Amino acid sequence: MTAVTVKRDTASTVQCMKAMSDPTRLLIMKLVQKKAYCVCQFVDMFEMSQPAISQHLRKLKMAGLVREERRGQWRFFSMNDEFGARDLVLSILNQLDDEDETLRAIQSKEKAVSCD
Repeated sequence: MTAVTVKRDTASTVQCMKAMSDPTRLLIMKLVQKKAYCVCQFVDMFEMSQPAISQHLRKLKMAGLVREERRGQWRFFSMNDEFGARDLVLSILNQLDDEDETLRAIQSKEKAVSCD
């Protein structure tokens, strides 16, 4: 079976790359590759303010990389599996070492979500 490669135009490729060019957004994408996270979890894990995390998530959402699900007053984010450049995003994320020191430090701060 031959893999199908979807070619992207320059503008959409640049938009995708720009959205992931920030280290925080790149790490958020690595996390949401596996499961959905609440904004409150990102605040704790990245040790950033809620407005700062929300700005990162807004940029990822505007680029189409993540999808948002509202559960009551809380917002959960996960990878947008229907994103046209999903293969490009996954190829970048798969280059990140799961044992990366920064990634592991952020993952170690993850707490079970209690905001459902």
